[in-house]
Amino acid sequence: MSNPDVEVRRSARRTRTVTAFREGGRIVVAVPARLSRAEEREWVDRMVAQLQRKEARRRPSDAALAERARLLSERYLDGRAHPSSVQWSARQQRRWGSCSPDDRSIRISARLKGVPEWVLDYVLVHELAHLLHADHDAAFWAAVGRYPHTERAKAFLEGVEWAERTRVPD
Repeated sequence: MSNPDVEVRRSARRTRTVTAFREGGRIVVAVPARLSRAEEREWVDRMVAQLQRKEARRRPSDAALAERARLLSERYLDGRAHPSSVQWSARQQRRWGSCSPDDRSIRISARLKGVPEWVLDYVLVHELAHLLHADHDAAFWAAVGRYPHTERAKAFLEGVEWAERTRVPD
């Protein structure tokens, strides 16, 4: 394997399993020492592809996030919410998401990358609903409440916030 972002680690103690993980900025593939170079190349290619697919599911791109928002608007808001953009934001440390009704843009905190899909979907529906209802009034919550996992997702996010507030520094 000639990819400089992939490191192969052969191990005499590893007898059957092959694994791939991130370490720093590179992918590490741990393989049994007994593998031939051809088997190693095959396993490395397979494991790198598997890891990249897994990461793509956990960290959708801005385009994938916008498409997800479009589908959620169709399904839960009768297709009435049309954002101009939907993007991840590394700057949002206090809010899960934000919506600017003036320019119809939605930003989702990068802290949500990797949460269960139903949690991310709730935040997207919440922000999409702001395109229809500026305030957190009864009409807003009725729109958000059409998403079936609203209460469960709110509880999940409250748990994350609690854990972050009560974390003891190392």
